[in-house]
Amino acid sequence: MQSFEGKVAVVTGGGRGIGGAIARALAERGAKVAVISRSESSCGATAEAIHADFPGAAKAYAVDVADHEAVQALGKQVLADFGSVDILVNNAGVTRDGLLMRMKDEDWMAVLDTNLKGAFNTVKAFMRPIMKSDQGRILNIASVIGLMGNAGQANYAASKAGLIGFTKSVARELAGKAVTCNAIAPGFISTDMTDVLPEKVREDIMAKIPLGSFGKVEDVTQLVLFLAGPGARYITGQVMAVDGGMTMQ
Repeated sequence: MQSFEGKVAVVTGGGRGIGGAIARALAERGAKVAVISRSESSCGATAEAIHADFPGAAKAYAVDVADHEAVQALGKQVLADFGSVDILVNNAGVTRDGLLMRMKDEDWMAVLDTNLKGAFNTVKAFMRPIMKSDQGRILNIASVIGLMGNAGQANYAASKAGLIGFTKSVARELAGKAVTCNAIAPGFISTDMTDVLPEKVREDIMAKIPLGSFGKVEDVTQLVLFLAGPGARYITGQVMAVDGGMTMQ
């Protein structure tokens, strides 16, 4: 099992679903993890569950990643608490779906602010300590929707496509410090969000997936662990889809 002993990871959107699974997977392998989400109860529950199994491995921080000043203050607090940061996983994301003709300005901005500006804010807050790491890693959780678009999700698609462009730019800027930056684009992964989809919708989606099933959170966490580890030192600026073949070209 790959070890992250001595490494410090920051995971946004870590209160549940994919983010919670990523935080636990890193802690299981020895990392100290700062679990971040907007809701104190959400990130707190995840951190407590990790701490119960791996004492001292996780600490919760409630912050809105769209709030630039709050995130910069968070960066200082995490550094004070842990002493260093090696890995940043930008997983925080929201949706406010609706056809573009009816989409409100506030719904557009809320999604862009969290999904795209949030990543800008966290990279700004943690890039200096990551640049000092001997294994600096930035991972942005995008989406297949950012690769292919989707009716009723113009705001979400734009935010995730923007995140992919942001990833490539950060990768170029930080390459001189041997920091890698990659994006992971999950397809339809079984979480509490997909569990509530109507059966007809699930069937329609399944028909578009060559492997014929939704993914599991472990399918994403395994890629995160690889890209965050020493074996991925020569991989940067890439977008890797975890989608059962849905977006193959």
